[in-house]
Amino acid sequence: MLVMGILNVTPDSFADGGRHNEFEAAVARGIEMIAEGVDIIDVGGESTRPGAERVSEEEEIARTIPVIAELAKHGATISIDTMRASTAEAAIKAGAAIINDVSGGLADDAMLQTAARLKVPYIAMHWRGQSKDMNSKAIYGDVVNDVIAELNERIDAALDAGIQKDKLIIDPGIGFAKDAEHNWAIIDAIDRFVELGYPVLVGASRKRFLGGDTPDEREQATIDLTKRLGTTGVWAVRVHSVKPHKEVLSS
Repeated sequence: MLVMGILNVTPDSFADGGRHNEFEAAVARGIEMIAEGVDIIDVGGESTRPGAERVSEEEEIARTIPVIAELAKHGATISIDTMRASTAEAAIKAGAAIINDVSGGLADDAMLQTAARLKVPYIAMHWRGQSKDMNSKAIYGDVVNDVIAELNERIDAALDAGIQKDKLIIDPGIGFAKDAEHNWAIIDAIDRFVELGYPVLVGASRKRFLGGDTPDEREQATIDLTKRLGTTGVWAVRVHSVKPHKEVLSS
């Protein structure tokens, strides 16, 4: 299982907002991740925490592209965490190799076609709306069945847009329009997502459903979850710290 390290070049992300908001700090953290054995560095310039307001396209590009260009020089495999086709394309041109779209193509009508044209791996996450009001959409009949059905719609849309099957990765969207009970139900049934036949990314790092009063207090629970997922056939975990996750997977 791969470890995707989170690099939020933002002032307001829920777990690490402001820690790597400046170019120098972001690059230093990226180089540190490389030294720790990270498989993919996921660079994002827009917070998707519950309630977050969107930033402009210009601001997102200004935050992310210089960092991606610099880390690419160090040989890192980089994904761009964005819902915008324009940002995705600029990131790929700057040296990123993967598009990680938490909206699964729903936030920007041009995204799926852009990913298909760029011929890079594309991660489609289960999503029900922007961060500002997504918590109000955490209503399901059976959360596992519903999320699988909605993910299948995104898979079909991606394939119809020309994204090659072997370039498509799926993400059940832990914490996005889901409460704690929903998140645990998905994790307990993660094999059903793996059985869909696409690589599965799980991004649960330091999220509230893991317990603890602060994001940092949820790190051990995140490591424990990585260990659990390591035997499930999941493709990758998206995490804030790299070294302890690499260690638990190799132990």
